[in-house]
Amino acid sequence: MKEKIKVAVIGCGNIANSAHIPAYMDSKNAEIKYFCDIIPERADKAVKEYGCGKAVYDYHEILDDPELDAVSVCTHNDHHSIIAIDFMRHGKDVLCEKPAARILSEALEMEKVSYETGKILSIGVCNRYSNSVNKIKEMIARGDLGEVFHVYASFRAHRSIPGLGGDFTNSASSGGGALIDWGVHYIDLILYCLGDPKLLTASGEAFSKLGKDMKNYTYISMWAEDTKNVDGVYDVDDSVTGLVRTEGATLSFNGAWAQNIGVNETYIDFMGDKGGVRLQYCGKYTYYTARDGMLIEEKPDYKLNGMHHDEVIDFVECVRKGERNRNDIKYAVGTSKILQAIYDSSASHREVVIDN
Repeated sequence: MKEKIKVAVIGCGNIANSAHIPAYMDSKNAEIKYFCDIIPERADKAVKEYGCGKAVYDYHEILDDPELDAVSVCTHNDHHSIIAIDFMRHGKDVLCEKPAARILSEALEMEKVSYETGKILSIGVCNRYSNSVNKIKEMIARGDLGEVFHVYASFRAHRSIPGLGGDFTNSASSGGGALIDWGVHYIDLILYCLGDPKLLTASGEAFSKLGKDMKNYTYISMWAEDTKNVDGVYDVDDSVTGLVRTEGATLSFNGAWAQNIGVNETYIDFMGDKGGVRLQYCGKYTYYTARDGMLIEEKPDYKLNGMHHDEVIDFVECVRKGERNRNDIKYAVGTSKILQAIYDSSASHREVVIDN
């Protein structure tokens, strides 16, 4: 097992600075050798701010560095598959931010290359490291909920379109909107808790309504507002609804970056015949059941963990050991199949069979 690994962070924007870089800096078993960004100022700023590494502006320059063990890919979605595949083919392990890719075919190619090269490819669906999520997964496996027959997810916000007119709202760059940006987390979380069941069919509708008139879009705050461009492109879904059938439970969801309802509702309901759980997204959960002729409601209290941090730390340890982890690309492909099926269903206005 390697004592310490050397990593590169590819893309030095919001997610890199809020999640990946701090975790690497906190790890005694990792050293950041490169900060890479096509915007030189971002890479330069990272070197100065974190006091380590070298700034590079083209990732191709470091592909063949024999000292480099692994990379975090924190770029826009349209570069995920290209960069991850390049590094794997040059012998590096990869942690790639979610979604794995814009479209299913890209995710499948990433999986193929990962297993052909034997290199680790983990996808940044950090909820698999949430202690709340793992408690629920344990409860389901233990039978506390009985047969889980349906799971419902709500990821709805009032006015939260990110980076309006930039890469977030350009389907050529992002692959989609609310579903692929937010829904990917909820869908992956559900599949993880259910033990990644076999997928059968999907039906959904995606809507692009509230953000189309970008110059008159009203909001209070905006993620990635520094990338906003009201003269840019807006051709993605700002709300979506869907139903997915598996060999086990059915999944249904309603999601919205933006809706004309001034309430944010972000939760997941796991419904079983013996009990149920409502998980507040990124928060704690409530367990409901009936016992001894009484209706029971339990709200465990505990300290929430830093799931982004723990995800990166586990990736470091997996690279050191040469082992794949719970975020392996093979699991992310299942989520990509659902995302693709929902978008295809919306385009054709019919139910879609999911290939396995």
